[in-house]
Amino acid sequence: MFSHSRCLTRNFGRSLSAIRQGNNVLARRATSVLSASHNTVPVNSSVKSHPRSSIFQIQYFRTSAVFRDEVVTVKTPAFAESVTEGDVRWEKAVGDTVAEDEVVCEIETDKTSVQVPSPAAGVIEELLVPDGGKVEGGTPLFKLKKGGAVKAAEAPKAEATPATAPPPPSAAPPPPPLSPPSSVGPIPSTMPPVPPVPAHAIDTKPVSSIKPTAAPAAPVAQAEGVTKAARTESRVKMNRMRLRIAQRLKEAQNTCAMLTTFNEVDMSNISEMRKMYKDAFLKKHNIKLGFMSAFVKAAAYALVDQPAVNAVIDDTTKEIVYRDYVDISVAVATPKGLVVPVIRNVEGMNFADIEKGINLLGEKARKNELAVEDMDGGTFTISNGGVFGSMFGTPIINPPQSAILGMHGIFDRPVAVGGKVEIRPMMYVALTYDHRLIDGREAVTFLRKIKSVVEDPRVLLLDM
Repeated sequence: MFSHSRCLTRNFGRSLSAIRQGNNVLARRATSVLSASHNTVPVNSSVKSHPRSSIFQIQYFRTSAVFRDEVVTVKTPAFAESVTEGDVRWEKAVGDTVAEDEVVCEIETDKTSVQVPSPAAGVIEELLVPDGGKVEGGTPLFKLKKGGAVKAAEAPKAEATPATAPPPPSAAPPPPPLSPPSSVGPIPSTMPPVPPVPAHAIDTKPVSSIKPTAAPAAPVAQAEGVTKAARTESRVKMNRMRLRIAQRLKEAQNTCAMLTTFNEVDMSNISEMRKMYKDAFLKKHNIKLGFMSAFVKAAAYALVDQPAVNAVIDDTTKEIVYRDYVDISVAVATPKGLVVPVIRNVEGMNFADIEKGINLLGEKARKNELAVEDMDGGTFTISNGGVFGSMFGTPIINPPQSAILGMHGIFDRPVAVGGKVEIRPMMYVALTYDHRLIDGREAVTFLRKIKSVVEDPRVLLLDM
């Protein structure tokens, strides 16, 4: 009996050591030996109530069950410093199965949307915030039951097994149809049999001799009713981003003394340059050369030349803040509203750097991955309405900035060149500025500087 107990203790120690070392095969063998040895011991033996073996077996199964049915509470992620709260828009409902990293809800803030993914695969057990409810950082959002996805996937598989099982070999094949199928297909068995048509019901008169009846009046009246019923209305709650955009634009109108000046740009040279070097540019920098980089670079060059356009009024201290850096916000239209991600330190960038920055921010905006940090700051804004076919327009200042440049479409128009009328690709540009800070001289000079750089990029090389 004493040697048998020593054998049990030695087997238990091996199993525990194997589990700690991650050797699953050795752990299973040692556990089976331990169980077999335990079953051969008499009932009145002291080994049956061995405390260490009992603890081992109970704790192993209890831990597995807890992990399989664990319920976790997912909380709202932390927001940026300038954002305090947001509205919840649920993508999933209670009982839905989600995979790991699958988006469960989206939190709309004043500046961007934050997606909340599932931390693990499982089933949504409870939603702790109603749809459209306001949340702050750290607020509990929903409860997730881990492992529920595996059970939900196994249940349909088990139910589908009998339906897809092949028939037994002894089953006789179905008898062939007695009559060939018709061209209109078989009649469903749920429909009642069609009675034979009596001979006197068949009319042999021509169509023109049949007298009209009042039966067709019902479909006409029904069609008119459907047309009238189609005049419906729907109400959709404004999201936080749209509310914030409306608030900021109205504040700009109420605060700034906005004035707009216009000019036109001959796009012939920049179009020819783009056509000549676009393939080599794409091959070297792995990105396309567009017109936006030329205007961003021209704006940075003009902002350094006219620092008042790059400045801002501090209404609290009644001071003018001049910046020695240029951070240009580029307006991007998204399904949820207009966002303005920022390209920073443009004064030190070339065309390739600007194109890469625009492309990166555009991809993040389309995928709804813009962070608040991508839109904070900005000393000047460029809005390109020409991509939608705009010909002329006056943009609104993006506060707290002092000016905004509006680009429009490129259209062939007759212009006077050297005393002759020629057809040139022309673009109207508009500069809206805060007249409290920027005078007409600075605004017009700024816009003419942009015109000169875009029409002849050699001005940048000569620093003219």
